[in-house]
Amino acid sequence: MEPKRELSSVDIAALVSELRAYEGAKVDKAYLYDEGLVRLRMRDFDRGRVEFLCSVEDPTFVVAADPERVPDAPGRPPNFAMMLRNRIANAELVEVGQYEFDRIVTLAFERGDERTTVVVELFGDGNLAVLDEHGEVVDSLRTVRLKSRTVAPGAPYEFPDSRLNPLAVSYDAFVARMEGSDTDVVRTLATKVNFGGLYAEEVCARADVAKTLAIADATDAEYEALYDAVDRLAADLRETNLDPRIYEEDEEVVDVTPFPLAEREGLDAESFDSFNRALDVYVDRLEREAGTEAAGEPDRPDFEAEIAKYERIVAQQEGAIEEFAEEAERYRDRAEAVYARYELVDEVLSTVRAARDEGHGWDDIEDRLAEGAERGIAAAEAVESVDGAAGTVTVRLDDLSVGLDPAEGVEHNADRLYREAKRVEEKREGAIEAVAETREQLEAAKARKEAWERDDDDAAAEDDDDADVDWLARSSVPLRTADHWYERFRWFHTSDDFLVVGGRDADQNEALVKKYLEGNDRFFHAQAHGGPVTVLKATGPSEPSRDVEIPDRSLAEAAQFAVVYSSVWKAGRFAGDAYEVAPSQVSKTPESGEYLEKGGFAVRGDRTYHRDVACEAVVGVQVEGETRVVGGPPSAVEQRVETGVRLRPGRYAQNDAAKLVYREFRERFVDQSFVRKVASPDLIQEFLPAGGSEMVD
Repeated sequence: MEPKRELSSVDIAALVSELRAYEGAKVDKAYLYDEGLVRLRMRDFDRGRVEFLCSVEDPTFVVAADPERVPDAPGRPPNFAMMLRNRIANAELVEVGQYEFDRIVTLAFERGDERTTVVVELFGDGNLAVLDEHGEVVDSLRTVRLKSRTVAPGAPYEFPDSRLNPLAVSYDAFVARMEGSDTDVVRTLATKVNFGGLYAEEVCARADVAKTLAIADATDAEYEALYDAVDRLAADLRETNLDPRIYEEDEEVVDVTPFPLAEREGLDAESFDSFNRALDVYVDRLEREAGTEAAGEPDRPDFEAEIAKYERIVAQQEGAIEEFAEEAERYRDRAEAVYARYELVDEVLSTVRAARDEGHGWDDIEDRLAEGAERGIAAAEAVESVDGAAGTVTVRLDDLSVGLDPAEGVEHNADRLYREAKRVEEKREGAIEAVAETREQLEAAKARKEAWERDDDDAAAEDDDDADVDWLARSSVPLRTADHWYERFRWFHTSDDFLVVGGRDADQNEALVKKYLEGNDRFFHAQAHGGPVTVLKATGPSEPSRDVEIPDRSLAEAAQFAVVYSSVWKAGRFAGDAYEVAPSQVSKTPESGEYLEKGGFAVRGDRTYHRDVACEAVVGVQVEGETRVVGGPPSAVEQRVETGVRLRPGRYAQNDAAKLVYREFRERFVDQSFVRKVASPDLIQEFLPAGGSEMVD
């Protein structure tokens, strides 16, 4: 069997009940690894050092890890890690929770009057969002924009739509859910009651009810046995009455559970004193065993696990789409039934409303309706129940039970049901959009696997010239790096191999003019306030200055660079002007009576203008020569990179655009680890202009 790679809602309920013991710990530092693993190093008065690992990439989990097994701290912290440190360093972990019965763990931290919540989404593609005290997203590893929900910096965080919590459902509601199905017991428990496949089978086993029993044949005794099994499971979770196990098959781990499972009786098992400890050991062994299996092919991605993951997500999303369609249809049927039995419904509502106006209590109204039903009054006979707490009555219209609000008329009640149908239909449309995106990811994973399998002669390809290698399809791309003096600036090489450097801020503008602008270089600046000093170097900084003829296309590319990284892009304009002068025309000495700000300069004499320069840039991954991200004018960059993404001013903030480009590169390269090392979102962001961007098809 395939090893477990994601936690179920039951697993998370058990885990959270144990992790609450760490409430009160103080945060020392936060780390981010490879965009998918967040580490929170904390200290606890009783336990000493505490390490929380939150993984939202395969495998997905949250665990208080053994400090001896946490990965070494990464190098330079990316922006996300720095933001997280700024918000929760020295903060106290005050609450560990699970959102409803979903696969979401929440970690709340307080520091003085500040409250920060880390939301770890362990479903679908996974995500981790950081919320402020108002519930707004400060930042997230992934930006989500669907019809059903949005997770984006600056927007209120939206949890997924609520679903039934099987551990808190009443017996009547449980039976109603079961009887509303037209399939067998185990499928109904898995989907309608929201247990998932494994624990649906476990409930059947504990209740001694055949999982293939058709719902139409189920009896009250079997429903009672199933509900009792659910109730006992819920009690064990509430009271942290756990007996965790790691299950093995052929001496390799395949599952970790908070209880012994009847469905796993045939497997070797190891018991643990806590589920968190079992999960920590399981994840460690899972990763080590995966490394051992791949020893012959150390860089081969686990295509099968990735494909299986997306297939599971598609199946879940398709199930949700079907459920939403059925739910919307039920609301519409009830609305139409209200109109079809207009006179009866109006009589019920008028009778109850009049009784309330006369001061009768809900219990009295229920008794009067029961008396009326005994006398054969049709309106009273139609009333099934009265809910005084909610202020509603439920009536039977043909074969449908319909909840009504007596404070409203017939039309308002029907309209409310139609609105509910529309709301659910919108959720269905959001799910359709989500499943389409997941199918694209599934097809991309299959395509990467096919590309790998076509590349059956890697060893021979190693000896070929770089120009003959399809680096996108290679399973392992070698890293070749070097350090250069200009990397702290913005930079690119023109089509004619001239270096162009630009300032990132006022200090760098000062440095470029004072230290690096030499006699035969060319100076560029956008014809707009707010832009980098841009210098096209005729020679290297250690070479003697000499007269060099610079081709027009290199001059045009330098001008485009100056425009792209100026306020022109930030303003959302698609073209701008730039000018070019000789170094002798640039001075830090202002005219008499004038003042130059830091990073400013005076330009004297005639200027050469570049008009209507296109505001477009390319960010790409260079493989040959050096392996790195590069960015700049399309004509210069596209010929140097193995693959690139063309950008223009658009709606995505700089950090979101960097993540979109990163995901695009991951889709294109078979070697995922190579992309993470040389083209992480933070490295990509260094080459993106300030302001919003979007990819050009």
